[in-house]
Amino acid sequence: MATWWQPGQLLFVGFEGTTLPLDLARLLGQGRIGGVILFARNIEGPAQLRGLVRALHEAAPPDVPLLLAIDQEGGRVQRLKAPWTLWPPMRALGRRDEPATTAAVAEALARELSDLGIGLDFAPSVDVDTNPANPVIGDRSFAAEPQRVARHATAFIAAMQAAGVAACAKHFPGHGDTRSDSHFELPRLPHDLDRLREVELVPFAAAARAGVASIMSAHVLFEALDRKRPATLSPPVMHLLRGELEYDGVVFTDDLEMKAVADHFTPEQRVRGSLEAGLDALLVCSKADLRDECLRLLERLPDALVEAPLRRVVALKQQYAPRHRDRVLGPRPPKQPPGLVADLFAAPEALRAPEPEQVGPPYPEHEELARRIKEER
Repeated sequence: MATWWQPGQLLFVGFEGTTLPLDLARLLGQGRIGGVILFARNIEGPAQLRGLVRALHEAAPPDVPLLLAIDQEGGRVQRLKAPWTLWPPMRALGRRDEPATTAAVAEALARELSDLGIGLDFAPSVDVDTNPANPVIGDRSFAAEPQRVARHATAFIAAMQAAGVAACAKHFPGHGDTRSDSHFELPRLPHDLDRLREVELVPFAAAARAGVASIMSAHVLFEALDRKRPATLSPPVMHLLRGELEYDGVVFTDDLEMKAVADHFTPEQRVRGSLEAGLDALLVCSKADLRDECLRLLERLPDALVEAPLRRVVALKQQYAPRHRDRVLGPRPPKQPPGLVADLFAAPEALRAPEPEQVGPPYPEHEELARRIKEER
């Protein structure tokens, strides 16, 4: 089986520590992991992070580059801190209501990520912040008005992806009205289809029309549509995205370690249930044992269940992964006729890719943009 088409390409994982664990390196080398998500716990500073990112890209098979991801939203959720630019929350952009400024922030964010070799940002949050008591969304949302959220979401997505980094609209079909945090418990909402179409789905419909590269599900139970399963595991809920919104891009689960799903569903129910609902890629953000269990389960699923998700994930990676691998490792030399060069390490120095220019913080023009937005909030 070609490495691109291994079921493990549907698995995106995180890890503990600031260096690449050997067990993860082995799985990456076998092409059995599709992507890696970085957190603040993995980052000490620019030099260390560049080395870690290089090690991650080098570990993956040359013909199946790794897609590196991060949550870099601004405000409370940004894994890159100083000396990288500290961005205000998206609410500050929604209040200004200047889509051009939102686009400028997204473009700047994309540049900082791309300079590091990171090709996927799990941003923006396009939840509509209709509940002031919401403990997890709040100022991560652009606004409490669906159309304003949609306006800024499309500006953000278009600018980030034009700069070469995939965006991810989250958390479908909407986490903005909950009173609890799905990291710790399973939120429940009574909203029916009419309410969802009027409020929560508006920004996701706009994001789908804008060609967003990916969407992330919410671990939220919508009782009017499915009384037993949260959106991540619910075919009726996900049919809204695949059917009504006609979205055929990659859909990620939120972290499968979160208590909203981990306390109620077995690993097999989470893995199989996500794919049966219509999702594509599984996030396991820290636990190596759950990562290995999910990989084992994925590799035992019938081909019919993984074929469509693999098609979508492969298309996403082919569009966004190679450029960031090449930015870190340098472009691969042209293939040589058989017998002339056994592999890259046997190539003459003239054929080897040059070391890439070290690009990184500070970004004075980005800092000025962030300062201006903060001052005008």
